[in-house]
Amino acid sequence: MPAVGDVAWRLSSTDAEDSEYFDDTWERFLKTIDIAQVRALVLGNGAYGIDCSADEAVRKLVAASDRLTGLKALYLADVTAEECELSWMEQGDVTPVLTAYPRLRELAVRGSTSGLEEDGTGLRLTPLRHEHLRVLRLENGGLPGEVARAVAASDLPALEHLDLWLGQDYYGCTTTLTDLAPVLDGDRLPALRRLGLQNSERQDEIAAAVAGAPVVARLTALHLGLGILSDAGATALLGGQPLTHLDELDLRHHFVSDLMMERVREALEPSGVRVNLDKLDAVDESWGRYTAVGE
Repeated sequence: MPAVGDVAWRLSSTDAEDSEYFDDTWERFLKTIDIAQVRALVLGNGAYGIDCSADEAVRKLVAASDRLTGLKALYLADVTAEECELSWMEQGDVTPVLTAYPRLRELAVRGSTSGLEEDGTGLRLTPLRHEHLRVLRLENGGLPGEVARAVAASDLPALEHLDLWLGQDYYGCTTTLTDLAPVLDGDRLPALRRLGLQNSERQDEIAAAVAGAPVVARLTALHLGLGILSDAGATALLGGQPLTHLDELDLRHHFVSDLMMERVREALEPSGVRVNLDKLDAVDESWGRYTAVGE
């Protein structure tokens, strides 16, 4: 086997509908290697998926926190669409994970919900202070506004990279620009350098808000792709504050015209900005415009 700390350890089960399979996998993991040396951990099928309890996965992680003392990076729910559609995947309260691992540097959470359900299920986060978190990624087909507000209200002095997939109203997105205002205003997240507000039905509105957002002046990378960005959003970006200081502008998966793509490249690439304008492989016009991830 490789040196424990040199790799990311991915734990998954062949049967996501029987949690006992993952229980066995988890126990074998705890007993087989020196988990104090584990630096990166990925939980996949079986911990998350159809009929799996996200709260149980969190309980396992919290219970093992006194042994997983070297953990720096954690990815909750590396599950493919073939295993479970994003909108079917239950997530829960991820606050206990951040509390149990105060030295965690990276947390990625995949899971789409319809918001806070009456039974208390769904992706949740309570505003908190975390001294060491550098990367936070929430991959959703529909991001609840409660979660976006909790992120904006948290005290994360080391956070350098924030990536939020907002998704579609149909799949539970209730996040508004007002919810994101503390991030865009630059009042929070003093170390932020890479910002992603992606996969949105309102990508043009987001682009317009970002065009005048104070936080952009200190960013090195801006990701506004995966949504339904059109010429209107691209025009707003070019008409706002200068973006020539960026190292990277990622707009992939968009509905921008060829002419406007050329305008974006001409405005930014001579200054050294890496611009990603990769389009969809194929567009079925009868579907209209759609985000990269919904269901």
